[in-house]
Amino acid sequence: MMKKLSLLATGLLLALALPMSGALAAGKTFYWVSHGSPADPVWTYFLDGAKRWAADTGNTVNTSFHNGDVASQQEAIRAALAAHADGIVTSSPDPGSLVELAKEANAAHIPIINMNTPDPTASFDAYVGGDNVKFGAAWAQYLVDHKLVKSGDFVWMPVEVPGATYGVQEEQGISSVLKPLGVTWEVTETTLDQAEIITRMSDYLTANRSKVKAIIGMGDLAMGSIKRVFDQVGIKPGEIPVVGWGNSLDTTQEVLNGYVNAAQWQDPQATSYVALSLANMAASGIRPGFNVITGALYEKDTAQSYDDILSGKAAK
Repeated sequence: MMKKLSLLATGLLLALALPMSGALAAGKTFYWVSHGSPADPVWTYFLDGAKRWAADTGNTVNTSFHNGDVASQQEAIRAALAAHADGIVTSSPDPGSLVELAKEANAAHIPIINMNTPDPTASFDAYVGGDNVKFGAAWAQYLVDHKLVKSGDFVWMPVEVPGATYGVQEEQGISSVLKPLGVTWEVTETTLDQAEIITRMSDYLTANRSKVKAIIGMGDLAMGSIKRVFDQVGIKPGEIPVVGWGNSLDTTQEVLNGYVNAAQWQDPQATSYVALSLANMAASGIRPGFNVITGALYEKDTAQSYDDILSGKAAK
């Protein structure tokens, strides 16, 4: 009789344990929301970081791209809140655009981590990514320190979406360096369509070639088009100094071949991976009390290492 009771007790314990194990195996659900475009090469690396994190942890990550459409991105975050997500990781499409949604996430005790484009006016739990203001200042300072621009010169700054957070912050940093020196500039829209980018950039250089003394590419699609545009317009590598973003194979190759002087690495895969890790940590009750700043400016001597990462040759 005692033996039967012992077996029954063991069976009951197993029955109780199995559902718990199943619940743990199911994992948590996170939402990864980007203002970018899936056609933008850099965002494929951000997305890869999110996919790798999901595979490594067994959690679910629902991803979405919004092509600079602020209203669409806001709706995606509202959907995540309505679904009682375990955590949200999002870029900031425009300064101030996610302030109210961040408050809603805070009130619902849903971790919300800002990645890629910071917005200190919103009550995010943490930020993972580069400091766009410092990046912009560093690009302008690079031109000044290497005597590539001087007082009275004109700098052209192509960007995919004028008014978007990243460009606004970058121009703020650029202005802090160039304005006191009397260097002028113009920001022009390239759009997010690769063919349109090449057409617009080629047309601009054709019309303004004589006055453009340097280029600061404020987005990866614009920077990755430099070689194609220069070749089309008939500008030799190094004839016009170029600095800016560098998160694509197009740009690492442009640096290696002399079309671009220096480019900014942002650690896109790591940014997504770390941001989701912080969201998961916060979902477990450990709130992050810090930001994680990524990024490095590289020139020809170190460009190959970034080219290897982007082409999958680097050790995993």
